[in-house]
Amino acid sequence: MTSVSSLPGPALQASKNALTAALSENDTSDSASPPPRTEQTAAEDSSEPGEIQEVDMLQQAETLKTVFSDPQNFNVKHPLYSPWTLWFDSPATKGRNLPQTPISSFPQTPVPQTPGNVAAGGWMDDIKRVISFDSVEEFWGLYNNIVPPSQLPQKANYYLFKEGIIPAWEDEANKNGGKWSIQLPKDKNRNNVDKMWLYTMLAAIGETFDPAFANAEPTDTRESLVTGVIVSTRPQFYRISIWTRQAPQSDEDVKLRDRIEGIGKHFKTSVLQYSESQKLGGPLATEVEFLSHKDSEKKGKAARKIVV
Repeated sequence: MTSVSSLPGPALQASKNALTAALSENDTSDSASPPPRTEQTAAEDSSEPGEIQEVDMLQQAETLKTVFSDPQNFNVKHPLYSPWTLWFDSPATKGRNLPQTPISSFPQTPVPQTPGNVAAGGWMDDIKRVISFDSVEEFWGLYNNIVPPSQLPQKANYYLFKEGIIPAWEDEANKNGGKWSIQLPKDKNRNNVDKMWLYTMLAAIGETFDPAFANAEPTDTRESLVTGVIVSTRPQFYRISIWTRQAPQSDEDVKLRDRIEGIGKHFKTSVLQYSESQKLGGPLATEVEFLSHKDSEKKGKAARKIVV
């Protein structure tokens, strides 16, 4: 079983925060019945009004059960910084319900009618909203019950986006942004793509992609540039992408460009585990590349591409 110490840094911090919050609330039991009387409670009963008593944190901690200590009956969850939603589409979902796969065991919820969804038109009709989650436990429950990318049919896609953001350029959170992506030949990466996708999701929900956000002071009000991550299967290659809220509009936008490049470098070195100087290009392959959504539509020399 995965241990707490193996979680990404932000997720581990969220776990610690959850435990601290639970302890501070003095939630010693899920039962409605009163706790057994002990020497400590007897001493508390005999205290003077207004007197502050010491709390036995160790005793309280023993009543808290996490998924790591009790996988079936845990009563404490480890919250993520933001809630996330998994979406899915494939040729089998076009105009119909999901096929009988592990993903169909989750209840499908309607796609929200947002301005971005309306602008995206019929394309959103074929994307299935699988499930939303906001804790470490719910993420692993989801991940362990869906088909991995290496076993998906051709032209299938998983989209993991922050709750309230649809996986479309037209969404308000995406329309001024872009994406980092890498294209990998299928025959050489079938054994690696599942691990790459898992690490990509962990970096997203752990909020480690954007260094300026991950390392910001608690009083900093900026938000992460990352809105979602995607894995796509095609007949001859896999593609993994990270979508951002903003994209540099000119070479003069130095601060934003540096921040965007930080996301790409983290993606290449920490998530995909390539060296920073390693060149990946080859037949059907690409480097780790960034394009704004607007430039992606140009598909020509006018597009401003960033490569790390």
